[in-house]
Amino acid sequence: MLRDITLGQYYPAGSVIHKLDPRVKLLGTVLYIISLFVFGKPVNYLLAALFLALLIKLSKVPVSFMVRGLRAIFILMIITAIFNLFLTPGRVIWQLWKLKITEEGVRVAVLMVIRLILLVMGSSLMTLTTTPNDLTDGMEKGLGFLKKVHVPVHEIAMMMSIALRFIPILMEETDKIMKAQSARGADFDTGNLIQKAKSLVPVLVPLFISAFRRANDLAMAMEARGYHGGEGRTKMRPLEYYGIDHTAYLVLACYLAVMIAVRVLL
Repeated sequence: MLRDITLGQYYPAGSVIHKLDPRVKLLGTVLYIISLFVFGKPVNYLLAALFLALLIKLSKVPVSFMVRGLRAIFILMIITAIFNLFLTPGRVIWQLWKLKITEEGVRVAVLMVIRLILLVMGSSLMTLTTTPNDLTDGMEKGLGFLKKVHVPVHEIAMMMSIALRFIPILMEETDKIMKAQSARGADFDTGNLIQKAKSLVPVLVPLFISAFRRANDLAMAMEARGYHGGEGRTKMRPLEYYGIDHTAYLVLACYLAVMIAVRVLL
C-alpha cells in the first residue's frame, strides 16, 4: 500500500503537460480544486472528469499509475461515504434501528467520493509532471508579489518542495523497515485494529530516527554548498512564458467558463 502513494513522485515523459511552465500547472491545479468545491452539480463533476481525462491523456502518464494512487485513500473514501450516508437528513429509504439512509445521503456520498477521486488524481497529475525544483521555482515566481509584505516566499516554497521530495523517500524507507521487521517475525496483517497499531511501534521509532538523520544530512549539505536563503540567487533555468503556456491559460479559462455556464443554466 505504501507504494500506491503517487503524490510527490515524478514520472518523466516528454509530454505537452511536462513542458508547461510550473506556474501554469500550479494555478491550474488550484483553480481545478476550487471548481470541484464551488460547482457541485453532477454535470459539473462529469465535465471536470472529462477535462482531467484529457490532461492525463496528454501527459502520457499511464492511467494504471494514476489509479494506483487512489488505493492509498480507499479507507478515507469509505469512511466519508458512510458518514454522508447515515448523517445526511432527508427522505428515508432504508432504516435499521436508529441508522437511516436517505436519498440525499446517497447522492451526497456518491458526489463526495467522486470529488475525492478527482481531487487526488488532479493533485497527483501536477506532481507527476513537475519536478520538485520546478515546483519550487514556480511557486516562488508566482507568489513573488507577497515579498512586498515581507512574506518569506522562497523559504515557504523550499519547505514545500523538500516535503514533496521526502514523501516517496520516507515511503520507501518505511517499506524497507517493515520488510526487515517481518523477516524478524513481526506480524502486521493479523489481529484487530489496536493490535495492528501496536505492531507499528517498532516501525515508527526507526522511521523517525531515519527521517531526522536525513533532515540533518540535508541541512549540512545545504550549508556546505553556501545556501543562506534565496535572496540574490540565480536560476539555472529562468522561468519564461512561451506560446504553449498562453494556450494553456486560454484552455483553463474556457474550462472555467463552461463550468460557470453549466452551473448557471442548469
